[in-house]
Amino acid sequence: MTFSFLDLFWVFLLISSLQPMWQRRRIESSRLQALRGLEQQHNSRVILLIHRQESINLLGIPLSRYITIEDSEQILRAIRLTPPDMPIDLVLHTPGGLVLATEQIARALIRHPAKVTVFVPHYAMSGGTMLALAADEIVMDANAVLGPVDPQLGNFPAASVLKVVEEKPISDIDDQTLIMADLSRKAIQQVQKFVRTLLKDNVPQQKIADDKIELIIDTLTTGKVTHDYPVTVEEATELGLPITVGLPTSIYNLMELYPQPQGGRPTVQYIPTPYERRPALPEPKGRPLPEGARI
Repeated sequence: MTFSFLDLFWVFLLISSLQPMWQRRRIESSRLQALRGLEQQHNSRVILLIHRQESINLLGIPLSRYITIEDSEQILRAIRLTPPDMPIDLVLHTPGGLVLATEQIARALIRHPAKVTVFVPHYAMSGGTMLALAADEIVMDANAVLGPVDPQLGNFPAASVLKVVEEKPISDIDDQTLIMADLSRKAIQQVQKFVRTLLKDNVPQQKIADDKIELIIDTLTTGKVTHDYPVTVEEATELGLPITVGLPTSIYNLMELYPQPQGGRPTVQYIPTPYERRPALPEPKGRPLPEGARI
């Protein structure tokens, strides 16, 4: 039996079309194995909330991901399926998202009787920070960051809208801005009330000192900094949040299974091998080079 060039071409085309499906199945299987390994290692329910920028097939259009109602439905189901005495480990990598979805997830987390731990390998901004505030312990990479949870009205921070009303005479302000200011005031009050509820959670034990609660609320909800301001590990610890520095290696390995889609030339490249410390070169002998001289 002989194959013509056309037959080989169709075989190649078939294999090429099936390769993405095989690769997707393989990585999904690896993710499930990693999840099972984490759950067995920690004896807990492990839930992932990882948002990467994705590309639509064929067209390659970048699509940003964020916390949605679909996410809240899935996480709430996972929490319902978790026994009351089993801890929950939530791995967060997200820029935030819908307030409604975020608050639903956060309320479910503080209602879970057992310990809830949030792991932040890189960043959990806005709504991601609100979910972290619902945890009993926040485990972060030394370079990971959280962010403010001040409400946004469209493209405008609620605190900035209120500042306009405070600084301008009311006769110089149009009706739409006044309506936005009223909504901004309500939004800030609602967020502060909800964050206070999260911070006062004492199940299975109190996680935030009483004298730190109002400081955290004032810092994160009043728009003193921009919405994308990175709250570092040091600053979060100083505020009084229950921060632990140092992620298990298994979390980093898990994140490797959720790579950022590449389109063309990679923007970051390196050799993934830890380098040993090299011995220092001997100091040169003789007359020193004059200032500014280069070899």
